[in-house]
Parts: sequence; structure tokens; C-alpha cells
Amino acid sequence: MGVSDLEHADHDGQANPVAVYDYFARIMDRFPNPDLHVAHFHVTRGWGLTNVYAAMQAGITRFEATFGGIGGQPANFIDGRPVKGTGKYYYTNPDAVGLVTMEDLLVMLNGMGVEHGIDMDLAFEYGHMVEKICKRTLRSSALHFGDLPKYGEIKTTRDYSVEEWRAKYPQPVYPVPGVPEEIWR
Repeated sequence: MGVSDLEHADHDGQANPVAVYDYFARIMDRFPNPDLHVAHFHVTRGWGLTNVYAAMQAGITRFEATFGGIGGQPANFIDGRPVKGTGKYYYTNPDAVGLVTMEDLLVMLNGMGVEHGIDMDLAFEYGHMVEKICKRTLRSSALHFGDLPKYGEIKTTRDYSVEEWRAKYPQPVYPVPGVPEEIWR
């Protein structure tokens, strides 16, 4: 029996983006073929897509996602069949957990200019179909707000300088106790 790839999973959504980048940077240093690795992130803490981005920065190119983010608790397979995950205590709200949504992932990749080869109209159609099957609204933001233009497709009538933007929209400055102003300003 051979292994074609390895899933690196954050099944309960505890990983933060710094830890994800560090982990995958070490993995890619040791096993640099991105085709060997699949990343799997849950959105329990709201970091799912941020963790995808962190893994991408470390060189990972393959990710798991589900339409509408269906799912929730980690599950196990025995003899090729899913069995109950970690139990009722794990999460009480299935909408607050689960794998990153396919639609949101694709919209993020589009916005970044990353080619993925997936038909967006078909992805949204499948997402809506899953909602009908589940008979409830799913948590994919993109499914309800749509796609965005690909990176570089947004044209503005004028380029703004950073100085002009800061003058128009000044940011508040908060002193940092014990740190000289010239350092934090």
C-alpha cells in the first residue's frame, strides 16, 4: 500500500496563522513537493481562510473545502464508512464550526489572482443545491454575496497616493505606556 499524499488537518480549528505558517514551512523544508500535502482547516475561531493563506505562504497548494461549509465535528472512517466524531460535547452549534467553505475559498483565490480552474458559476450552483438539500441557509458568505473581480481587474479612475489617503482618512494615534513616542508614532 502506497501513500499519494498526506492530509495535515486542524480538525478542531485551534491553529492560528503564525503556527500554521511555521508548521508548513518546516514541513516544506523537509518534504518540499507540494503535491504530497493537503491542508485542512476548520473555521471554529474564524481563522480558516487566514490559515489557508498562511499555508499558501509556506508553499502549500492543495486544500480541502466543502460546499457551504457543511460538516462540523471531526469524523472518523472505519471500513470506508463515516462514524460518529468526538461526541456531543464537542460543539453545540454546527454553523459555528466546519471546514472552510468551497465558495469562500474560491472567491479568496480569485481576489488574490490565484488560478484554480474551477467554474465559479457551477460552484455557486452546487452551493445553492446543497442548501436546498440541507433545507437551511449555509454559512458561506460568498454563496450569499457573490464573487469578486479577480485581482488586477478592478480599475479606478484615479490613483491615490498614500499621503493623500492618510490626510483624507487620518488614523487615530494611541500612546504606548513606557515607550517613547518616536518609536510608536
